[in-house]
Formats: sequence, structure tokens, C-alpha cells
Amino acid sequence: MPRRSIWKGSFVDAFLFRIKKNRESLMSRKIWSRRSSISPEFVDCSVLIYNGKTPVRCKITEGKVGHKFGEFAFTRRRRPYRTNRGKGRKGKK
Repeated sequence: MPRRSIWKGSFVDAFLFRIKKNRESLMSRKIWSRRSSISPEFVDCSVLIYNGKTPVRCKITEGKVGHKFGEFAFTRRRRPYRTNRGKGRKGKK
């Protein structure tokens, strides 16, 4: 996948760009823009990132700067693979 042009800079949603200035409104704020990049102004803030169903709490650290918000709110559930399902399994002989 080709990268974004350097002269354009990283993408930040207009809504996040406005609230980026005052940090108090950013604390525990719901973010629907998963495609926005995390900028250094968001460090040490706790935000709620929407995963398609419910908002997921995420603490922004220095290591997350430059990544997208959506990378830290998984949209799919992790289910462990189980070999035996117990009684009543269909097709068992």
C-alpha cells in the first residue's frame, strides 16, 4: 500500500484538530475517526475509540504517536480455538 505524500502531512480529522488545542476536553472523549493519525498533542490522554459496536478505552503513550486510532480498538472478537465441543456435537461418529 503506498504511503501518504509527505507534503500533505498526517491525516487528522477536523473534529480532532479543533479539540487538540485544549487537553481538558480531550480526556475520556469519544473518537469515531479511526483513520486519524495520533499526534504528539494526544500523549498522556485517555480516549474512547469506537470499534463499530462500543467505545474502547485507550491510553495514548509516546509509542503510539504516528499510528492510527483504529489500530488500538479491535473490531473483531478473539475466540480461542477449541478442539472438543463437548456433548451433542453433530456429525460425530
